Amino acid sequence: MTTKTLILGVGALIAAGTFGLSALAQSAWAQSAGEAMSASVLAGTGSKPGDADGAFVTMSKFSEPDGEKMYRRVCAGCHMPDATGVSTGAGFYPALAANTNLSASGYPVYVLLKGKNGMPAVGAMMSDQQVADVVNYVRSHFGNRYKDVVKPEDVKAVR
Repeated sequence: MTTKTLILGVGALIAAGTFGLSALAQSAWAQSAGEAMSASVLAGTGSKPGDADGAFVTMSKFSEPDGEKMYRRVCAGCHMPDATGVSTGAGFYPALAANTNLSASGYPVYVLLKGKNGMPAVGAMMSDQQVADVVNYVRSHFGNRYKDVVKPEDVKAVR
């Protein structure tokens, strides 16, 4: 990796603001590094890339479909571990707990894949299975009791 590549990557991260790896930063980083688009997200406490408990985990490295782990690694930082969201301070992150907007299964799929307001399109970094898993987890936990299941095919249709 060259110094120019590193500077461009860091500049893209800074430009992305509090979300770290927004779609813009992912694109700038991948293009400047000449690498395939495989964005990483903040997770765990370890120190080496690709480590399951490491500081960064590449989304394509998740082998097991697990909506709860995906929620904790990707969503809980903003929407809180208990999905109560945040409405004061530096930003507004809506509560996902007991959220009637989740009654239509296509809505959270769309928001994950396309983003909405200040939320980046984090689902673009996930496989169809991972998006389905995290949506199904949120829609069946935190006081949400939606029974219809999102399938990877449903996600692919929105992508």
